[in-house]
Amino acid sequence: MTRLLLDTHAFLWWMEGGSALAAASRAAIESPDSIVYLSAASAWEMSIKRAKGRLESPADFVEALDANGFRELPVRIEHAEAVGVLPPHHADPFDRLLIAQAQVEGLTIVTRDEAFEAYEVPLLTA
Repeated sequence: MTRLLLDTHAFLWWMEGGSALAAASRAAIESPDSIVYLSAASAWEMSIKRAKGRLESPADFVEALDANGFRELPVRIEHAEAVGVLPPHHADPFDRLLIAQAQVEGLTIVTRDEAFEAYEVPLLTA
């Protein structure tokens, strides 16, 4: 069983039809052997950017998750604590939280952000 955590841009590309995603990522997301998660941190990030007029994203994240068979990954205290011990390779607080969540939960992050490579977390190129 493959357990994937979509970076925010990977989720948005998937919602646009997936053509911007690498073939291996699309296949992994579509695979019945995969469990795909979207972090509450990504929903938070998209909501902030949508409110500022800088992003078009789904208005109802729960509906979008359900429609695609994805699972919600809540932010837990354990995740927040793990952010505090990450080296400062990446300054974006949302991405740092995704990295911490992936480490704590044993998930592979689907991303194209090269800064993630500096961390000890499995990656799949979006």
